[in-house]
Amino acid sequence: MPRNAVNWILESPVPPATQLVSNRPLLGIGLMCIAGTVLPFMNGVGKLLAQNYPPEQIIWARLVSHLVCVLVVFGPRNGLSLFRSNRPWIQLSLSLTMLISTTLFFFALPHIGLAKASVINFVSPFLVMLMALPLLGERLEPRRFCAVLVGFVGVVIVIRPGGDVFQWASVAIFVSAAFYSLYQVFARMVAGHDRPETSILYNVLAGAIVMSMFMPWSFVMPKTWLHAALMASMGLIGAIGHYCVARAMRYADAGIISPFNYVQLIAAVGVGYALFGDLPDAWTWVGAVVIIAAGVFIAGTESRGARRRI
Repeated sequence: MPRNAVNWILESPVPPATQLVSNRPLLGIGLMCIAGTVLPFMNGVGKLLAQNYPPEQIIWARLVSHLVCVLVVFGPRNGLSLFRSNRPWIQLSLSLTMLISTTLFFFALPHIGLAKASVINFVSPFLVMLMALPLLGERLEPRRFCAVLVGFVGVVIVIRPGGDVFQWASVAIFVSAAFYSLYQVFARMVAGHDRPETSILYNVLAGAIVMSMFMPWSFVMPKTWLHAALMASMGLIGAIGHYCVARAMRYADAGIISPFNYVQLIAAVGVGYALFGDLPDAWTWVGAVVIIAAGVFIAGTESRGARRRI
């Protein structure tokens, strides 16, 4: 990436938080709960398909089906303008970080329980706080720093480095969460400069192109129509989940609805048990409680701080 492009990314002004369409917190909470419920199904489908297909094909199916959904929904109304970006280098960075995060997650997923993967992913908001300091110029206030430390303690409890249950897949999921956090930082940089539908397109565009290059050597013909439908459903489920999150943010403050993202853990436990008979161990539950407590604390304090500034 050229040096002037790097400067453009780092110096891009960060727009203010999205204005609420209306103060309807119950609707926002409901949409966040829907997102937290459906997204583990996408991960469950990916883990199920991994028993018969290579990870790169599952990643390709996830990204391409998402891209097709975006083109079908927004293409007819927007045409080629859907691809027009005012911050193309940021969009490219956003797309590549999403590709890396998705690749690491689905390569690790066959070797780790859904619930444990979800708990490790909960570290993402704390990583965003750390990355916002150098990339967005935001201050890391004491309460945020404490929440970050507590969140990392929770992840260490789940991963348990040096223990008998430690595995490379846990580390891969953690690194995936780190790249997803970087993706969120880039998403904040581009917000206000490009339309949401353009950003949704670029979320998966680079990944779909890159993974398509591997398909001539990796593609395995779906064994049944059900398998083909499951591959196609991954992008649809992901698009629905992310759309619900975006809409939820427009109906209530992030501090109010963010804690309800932890519904994912309940859904992940249910999907993991129904499909694979997996249940998280006691230490995973302990780590989850620590991470969720830190997340709820920072969401509550940030929400109160925002109300005082109004």
